[in-house]
Amino acid sequence: MMNFDVLADLLAPDEREHRFYGVVIGVVTNVNDDQGLGRVKVRFPWLSDEHESNWARVASPMAGDGRGLFMLPEVNDEVLIAFEHGRIDLPYVLGGLWNGRDRPPERIEGGKFDYRTLKSRSGHVIRLDDSESTGKIEIVDRTGSNRIVIDTAQNSVTIQAEGKLTLSAREIEITSQAGMKVEAGGNLDLKGAIINLN
Repeated sequence: MMNFDVLADLLAPDEREHRFYGVVIGVVTNVNDDQGLGRVKVRFPWLSDEHESNWARVASPMAGDGRGLFMLPEVNDEVLIAFEHGRIDLPYVLGGLWNGRDRPPERIEGGKFDYRTLKSRSGHVIRLDDSESTGKIEIVDRTGSNRIVIDTAQNSVTIQAEGKLTLSAREIEITSQAGMKVEAGGNLDLKGAIINLN
């Protein structure tokens, strides 16, 4: 239970002039949280280019014991900051901001945006395409050569690998409602303790 004297100090009128209410802009300077709590440090360009904040907790749509959405901002990312009870020594990162230098991973054309995209630093992409004519879900690696596509328009699922595609499980069953085609540009090897062909 909070001590009422402490509460009175927090809300004291003469303290308000030293507090920052609302939100401010920050730039991430450090992500090496030595306690592993997913915190970052920031600098405030409007205040000082040299000093950095205390460790700031990062707000997430979901967070719990060993679970949640783990996506931290990176060094030099612009972020939106709020302060607990207006105290500048207790910062929180509310989210990231795009700007004139750091642009979104997708473009909005004609006032309409059909993509919901998650793109990592190295270029891996998860994209939800809500286009009426070509709706699909894509998972694409940074090379663009390896991908999984769930295509709504074609009612199909495509797995593309530039190199080797490996399926591994205790038991695998493949069933086709119509035809099935297996084709190899080189040797086709079938191996099993017992092979039944009907």
